[in-house]
Amino acid sequence: MARILPKHKFSILALFLFILLVEGESHKFSRSLSPKSYGLKKEKLSHFQFYLHDIVSGNHPTAIQVAEAPMTNTSSSRFGATTVIDDQLTVGPEPTSKIVGRAQGIYAFADLDEFALMMAFNYVFIEGKYNGSTLSVLGRNPFLSKVREMPIVGGSGRFRFARGYVLATTHSLNLSNGDAVVKHDVYVLHY
Repeated sequence: MARILPKHKFSILALFLFILLVEGESHKFSRSLSPKSYGLKKEKLSHFQFYLHDIVSGNHPTAIQVAEAPMTNTSSSRFGATTVIDDQLTVGPEPTSKIVGRAQGIYAFADLDEFALMMAFNYVFIEGKYNGSTLSVLGRNPFLSKVREMPIVGGSGRFRFARGYVLATTHSLNLSNGDAVVKHDVYVLHY
C-alpha cells in the first residue's frame, strides 16, 4: 500500500494541474492579437475639412434643447442646458453646399463661469469611400474662442482604431437666432 499512495498523490496532483491549465486557457480575460489578422495595414494620417450647420431656429431645427437645470436661465453661462443634434456636414459654408455627412450626438453647457460645451457626437459620413463610417468626438468646446480643439476618440467602418483631433472655427454666428456654421478641420490617424 505504501507504493500505491505516492503514485496516487502524483496522479491527483497531475490531474489538478491539468485542469488548472485547461480552465485557464478557456476563460482568459484577454489575449494578444495580430493586427494583420484583422486586416489592419499601415496607419495613415488624413485631413478632412467640412462645415457643420447647427440650426436652432425655424421650422426644421437640427439642434433641439432637451433639458435644462433649475439654474440654467439665471446662469451667466447657460449651465445645464443640454441639446441633441443632427447637424449637416457640408463641403462649403453655404447651406446648399454638398452634404458629406451629419454630426449626431449631444452638447451641454458644462462650465459655471464661461460659455463652454461638453460635446459628445459622431461624424456620420454618407459620401464616397467613407459612406457608413463614423468618427467619435468627445471634448470641451469653449465656443467663443477663435479656434477650439477637441479629441477624436474612435470610429467605426474605415475608421476603426481611429484617433486624432478636430479644430473648430466659427464661420458665422447669427446672434439673433443662435444658428451657427462652424468649420471643422479633422486630422485623424486610421488604417
